[in-house]
Amino acid sequence: MTENEPALDSLTALDSKAPPRRAAVIINPAKSGGPALQGAIFRLCETQGWAEPLWLETTVEDPGTGQARQALEAGVDVVIAAGGDGTVRCVAEVLAGTGTPMGLVPLGTGNLLARNLGVDITDPVSACYDAFNGSDQAIDVVKARLNHSDKEQVFLVMAGLGYDAAIMADTVDVLKDRMGWLAYVEAGIRKLPGKPVKAQISVDGGEPVRRRIRSVMIGNCGRIMGGVEIFPDARIDDGVLDLLVLAPRGRLGWLGVVAGIFGRNKNETESVEYFQGKSAEITLEHEQEFQLDGDHLGTGTHLAVTVEPDSLKIRMSI
Repeated sequence: MTENEPALDSLTALDSKAPPRRAAVIINPAKSGGPALQGAIFRLCETQGWAEPLWLETTVEDPGTGQARQALEAGVDVVIAAGGDGTVRCVAEVLAGTGTPMGLVPLGTGNLLARNLGVDITDPVSACYDAFNGSDQAIDVVKARLNHSDKEQVFLVMAGLGYDAAIMADTVDVLKDRMGWLAYVEAGIRKLPGKPVKAQISVDGGEPVRRRIRSVMIGNCGRIMGGVEIFPDARIDDGVLDLLVLAPRGRLGWLGVVAGIFGRNKNETESVEYFQGKSAEITLEHEQEFQLDGDHLGTGTHLAVTVEPDSLKIRMSI
């Protein structure tokens, strides 16, 4: 090395100086606090040494998938889903299997994934801080196909058909804004009257069981609104799906549902059955409502689901 040549160590130091990390924030503008939250997140990026975030708003036509693809193309370090469970589901559908982590800023009514993971649902800025500074936790994603469609959709918390999905379809938005998750209770009471439908349920490709059901719920994790543990043994990273079949006989049968879900002796009533597996297929005699993570997806007669273990990274405080 001559006297005028720079030291190799100094060149290495210059080359290794990495650009600041950058996040993408995909936000549902219909949720409250958008402009104020945007300012707070921009300031948080500055104080944490992150670059100015890529700010992407969802639309009715594109509730998050297109924005998530744009974020991936930009090469961001983390994609933050700021909205309700619908926004989270759409973003996760794109990020699953990519290795790019998703952060959660809960702004919805249910915020079911955030609740199940223990993410702060009361302070969006605190949740965003955790998305910048937390650790990555791998969780399962469930792929679903409705009515034999070639198109796969995903869910992270729970899918449902029949009574459960009818509640999601019939919950009044105004009541959701005023009452929060209690609006679903009001809809549930209104939808209690109804007729069962014949169903064939196959788990892991096994012999179908035949039931007259009011609802089938498929859980990736256990807790729903109000802190109710529908699937107390479910874990979001165990590679296993939990199924709940509700088959009450008449109005008094709903007492069996309550006992079967909330009682000590679960799965010991005629009205409630639990199953576990890595995949499931449900075929109905007549059309019923369908929902994925609270998103009403219309009606149909067939649902097929398969778990994809550890396929999505969540950036959070652990």
